Amino acid sequence: MLAPAVVTVLTTLAVAAGTPNPSQAGRVVTVTAALQRLQRSGQLSQAGYLQYQQTFAAAKRSLARLSGTRREELGAVLANVEAMAAKGRLALSRLPVVFTTVQRNREWWTTRYLPAADERVSFSGSRLVWEHYPGQGIEIQWLGTFGEANGYYLSHNTTALREVLSEAIALATHRAGGIAWEYMFRFDGGTPPWSSGLSQGTALQALSRAWSRTHETPYLDAAKEALGIFRTRPPSGVLEHRPAGSHYLEYTYAPGERILNGYVQSLVGLYEYAKLTGDPEGQALFEAGDANARVETPRYDTGAWSMYDQHVESDLSYHELLAEFLEHLCQRTQTGEPLASGPHTPIPGDEVYCVAAKHFREYVKAPPLLALITHALRTSQRAGVQVQLSKVSTVSMSISLNGKGVWSTAATVEGGKPRLLWVTPSKPGTYTVTLKARDLAGNEASASGTIVVRKAPTAKRARTASADIEAFAHIWRPQPQL
Repeated sequence: MLAPAVVTVLTTLAVAAGTPNPSQAGRVVTVTAALQRLQRSGQLSQAGYLQYQQTFAAAKRSLARLSGTRREELGAVLANVEAMAAKGRLALSRLPVVFTTVQRNREWWTTRYLPAADERVSFSGSRLVWEHYPGQGIEIQWLGTFGEANGYYLSHNTTALREVLSEAIALATHRAGGIAWEYMFRFDGGTPPWSSGLSQGTALQALSRAWSRTHETPYLDAAKEALGIFRTRPPSGVLEHRPAGSHYLEYTYAPGERILNGYVQSLVGLYEYAKLTGDPEGQALFEAGDANARVETPRYDTGAWSMYDQHVESDLSYHELLAEFLEHLCQRTQTGEPLASGPHTPIPGDEVYCVAAKHFREYVKAPPLLALITHALRTSQRAGVQVQLSKVSTVSMSISLNGKGVWSTAATVEGGKPRLLWVTPSKPGTYTVTLKARDLAGNEASASGTIVVRKAPTAKRARTASADIEAFAHIWRPQPQL
């Protein structure tokens, strides 16, 4: 059985924690003042107040003795806490995860090595997964933590499964009428605290699996509470209503960004929860999301690669992760079995997820398609060289005249019809163009052709370099990691 303290935490989280009153005009609410308000209102005990206040004060003292990277990293963590206090976001249920983060960062930056960017780290006696986000300290990686929990379940390590979920449940916060595992750092335009449909879906999966194996009610209770963000719109939740059903967002702070891998994994989690618990609400949330995902998923298939969101192609790791998530959803929905007993309509087998997963796996092995589009230019024209490209790749271009090289460049660009930079020479002639493309998986392709450069009429040399360069290729950039 779980420790009594964990059960107490679940009971506490089931009651909405009061949010501190906004600061008075012209007055910034400090961390100390926010804690004092919670204590005076009766929500926080004197012992609790002293514990959190001392943790923060100790971190501030350590900060004063640090320098360089260590000072910057710990300072960023403390600044995030101060910003949450100023905005009235240090609610009672949020205090355990906030001050655990402060304590762990103080310990790390005063005694441990300098981790690499995005390096995952851990602490003795804890199974939580932490990750270094440069400029934001080390933070709990909830997706990684619940991924570890699922690994313990699959390897039948029930002891480790209990341990990691006990820690995680104790650090859940009240959000969207339930509980959520929030991130306490700035990320890709979001400010803390925020949550993720991707990590929450993985949490649902781990908790429902733990309940199915142990039949210990705290896991089931936590899983039921974790449905809150899926029935709530941003900024508290991840629900976005679409014509065909529901889309579950990756980030609570980005309602306009529809990222497929997070959406699909949230459906995997909801399916697993509904299947193992028989909860009608879980089934309804899954069915609404599934109905929309069957419409949206094919739109993320370019015919040569996957789209990360509505705007850019996936990097290799997200492309492969999406294929894996789709395979999981394919395996579950192909059975045609109802999720739970009762009057609900069985989920029919469907090829949408299976076909998309198959395509994405095949694209990793296929070379890009590459061709030269531009065949004629005027002297000194800064229009660049347009190519046809099937998927995001690094494209190199070499240009020669009469066997002598006159220009070379390379850029990682999106699929479509990007333009590569060439400041067209003033000398007319027939130039030979050699193109090579290497996609994110290492597949290569080449193409060649000629561009005839003719002398431009004098009156038509008015365009500036800066104006023309804006029309060149959209330089592709990988997505930030969650």
